[in-house]
Amino acid sequence: MFTEMTDHYYTNKPLSKHDEQTFETVLRGFRLTFTTDAGVFSKDNIDYGSRLLIETMDIPDGAKVLDVGCGYGPIGITAAKLSRNNRVTMIDVNERAVELAGRNAEENGAGNARALISDLYEHVTDQDYDVVLTNPPIRAGKQIVHAIFEGAKQVLKTGGSLWVVIQKKQGAPSAYEKLQQLYDHVEEVTKSKGYRIFRAVK
Repeated sequence: MFTEMTDHYYTNKPLSKHDEQTFETVLRGFRLTFTTDAGVFSKDNIDYGSRLLIETMDIPDGAKVLDVGCGYGPIGITAAKLSRNNRVTMIDVNERAVELAGRNAEENGAGNARALISDLYEHVTDQDYDVVLTNPPIRAGKQIVHAIFEGAKQVLKTGGSLWVVIQKKQGAPSAYEKLQQLYDHVEEVTKSKGYRIFRAVK
C-alpha cells in the first residue's frame, strides 16, 4: 500500500511490479501499437487529453519537436509519424516510461524519434525547437507545470510554439494566465469534455 501511494507516474524509478500490456489504436490516421506498464501514466489506453492534443497539434513539416513528460510516447511518436522530416525528442523523468517510449518508437517505425530521461529540461541542451508538446503532470503540482511552461520558452526558437493540454477543473484558467505572462501570443485552440488546448508562441 505504501508503494502504491508514493509511486506516481512522475517518479524517477517506479517501484510497482511490472505488468506490461500492449494495445493498438489509431492516431491521426496511423494504426499504432503501444506497450505500456505499471507505474506509467494512463497505461490502459491513450487518455482523452493526450488524444485531443494529438488530434489538434499543428506541426510544420521538418519541425524539431520536444515532447515533455512523454510517458510511453503516444504524442511524440505521432508527431514523428506526421512527417519523416520531423525530428522528435521525447523526455520524461520516469525511467520506465522512457524505456517504453523508445521501444514504442521502434515498434511503430518512428526512427526520427528518440527518448531521453530528463528531469524537466535537465538533459535538453538544444535551444532551437520549433514545437514543444506537453500533457503536463498536473498531480506533480502547479510549480512543476509552470516550470514546464518556463522551460519551454528557453528551448523554443523565436516564433516556435508550445502546445499544452489541461483540464479546466485541474487549473486551465491559471495555466492560461501563466502562459500569457510568459509568451507574446496565447490562444485557446479548442476545448472538449472539460479539456483545453492552448498554443503559446514565443
